[in-house]
Amino acid sequence: MTLELSADELAGIVDLFRVLTRDELDDALTEIAFKRGEDPPAGSIVEDAVVSYHLVECEDGLAVGPTAFPTIPAGATDLPHIMSVEPREIDRDRLARAVEERFRGETARAVAAGDDDRIEYLRDVSYDLEAWGAVDLTRVRDRLPSR
Repeated sequence: MTLELSADELAGIVDLFRVLTRDELDDALTEIAFKRGEDPPAGSIVEDAVVSYHLVECEDGLAVGPTAFPTIPAGATDLPHIMSVEPREIDRDRLARAVEERFRGETARAVAAGDDDRIEYLRDVSYDLEAWGAVDLTRVRDRLPSR
């Protein structure tokens, strides 16, 4: 049986440390799977959480993103004691600017591709991103086509 975790549970793991590299998150997932007697999840689970903005990338690794409601999965509370990774601080303003830049690029690509589903998803993300970081996406949102 393969370990299955939601994007919010992945965010919960990352939130324990504030920032984790992909390799560190993979190690954490391996630890949880071992504790549960399961196989580690497929590689796409982390990428899916990044695509959905539950996790966001920064220069130090992965941080909790604007759409996440971090939930610590069973077996994860001991990870800070098991893994030799100290919690890291992150510059929230710099992270918000990086995520805003990513968001602007993704909205432009979604509009150019005529991807209505992604446009609607990104419209919703824009509100989450504004609440999460000190950014104003009103102008971007106003330029998104409506269905």
